[in-house]
Amino acid sequence: MRARTAVLCSVADQGVAALTNILVLLAAARLSTLADFARFSAVYLVFTVLLGVSGAYTGQPLVLKRGGGAETRGACRSAVAFTVSAAAVLGTLLAAVCFLIPGDTARALLMLGLVLPVVLGQDAVRYAFSTLQQPHLALFSDLLRLACVLGALGTQAYGVSPARLIALWGLSALPALLLSAALLHRATAGTPLLLRPLLRRGHLGRRFTVEFGVGNATSQLSVLGLGAVGNPLLVGALRGATTLFGPLNVLFTSATSFGPPLLGRIADERSRVRATAALAAVLATTAGLWATVLALLPDRAGRQLLGDTWPVAAALLPATGSQYAAMAVSTCGLLALRMLDPRTTLAIQVVFSLTAVALLAGGYAVGGVLGAAWGLFLGSLCKAAATWIRVARLRRRGPGPERAVSADALPAAP
Repeated sequence: MRARTAVLCSVADQGVAALTNILVLLAAARLSTLADFARFSAVYLVFTVLLGVSGAYTGQPLVLKRGGGAETRGACRSAVAFTVSAAAVLGTLLAAVCFLIPGDTARALLMLGLVLPVVLGQDAVRYAFSTLQQPHLALFSDLLRLACVLGALGTQAYGVSPARLIALWGLSALPALLLSAALLHRATAGTPLLLRPLLRRGHLGRRFTVEFGVGNATSQLSVLGLGAVGNPLLVGALRGATTLFGPLNVLFTSATSFGPPLLGRIADERSRVRATAALAAVLATTAGLWATVLALLPDRAGRQLLGDTWPVAAALLPATGSQYAAMAVSTCGLLALRMLDPRTTLAIQVVFSLTAVALLAGGYAVGGVLGAAWGLFLGSLCKAAATWIRVARLRRRGPGPERAVSADALPAAP
């Protein structure tokens, strides 16, 4: 496949996957009461964290494989088998524990445990197709999943339980998983199935999982924790507001995935940093414009999108829009740091992820759900400032031997 076609298929696949998540949340918001959507959002947040951990541990190391030889094809087969097996074990434990706990949230978590091998397995196959330089197959798989999930949720009536929504959403990925598994088996047949390397200490997935944990899962789990000990509607409100900014997540993911190789074509380091700063300005402006469009939506249109959750989510749009503008700046700052000195990003992720959690909790204590949203904005703003201050310091320091480190040469996490 030509490089341009492969990039277009990869970007389209990321867009379809993000669109699926957005439409699932929108459908759940329209089909559920405010309390049920909060429960569904809490369970979906658990899935989001597990999906990120799975991608960091198996998916990201897999896409670093080069070439299409037997070793790479075997790595793809092994990664998918490992993901499905690990998800089955974890899902069984989750379902067994939640079976003993009463309540609608526990029943929804039980259903998540049962469908976990399906949804995580389908995502793992996407990474395998990308590694095999066949992103069009990943795109086809995600399009099939999108059609199935819309068909399944479209048959439900208002007031459906969170557990039923989770079951329908998870099982709708089964056709895409079966078809993708058949295509992957044809491409990797005869290669060895090696699961032990994925458990050894030097596996890169350990480091990537640490970076995901401190950079993404921390804030999501903190929202889930505040919803558990404080107001359960916090999860649904913040989830509803961030769902509306789903297209920006696609832009940020695309910039993170395709930014380094494109910016790496610029020979001069100063010009690369300037180009990254220009990209930050463009993405931040886009976030501001998108937030303005959402704020101007009529109430009727907003209810068509989020149902009963719209009034609460609409009040958070200024804070969430500001947060996404700051996230655009910090994302591009991390891109610049990857090109200047990739060893600096993990420390920033740790420090400012914990800072965001503290500001989230402090904002909730002072101003409730709205205060929590502004706390997330302040956390993203601090992270954006820190990344670009670090970029400026590295630029003043100039080139040195300590900065001649590639991302592939980083040591694995302990």
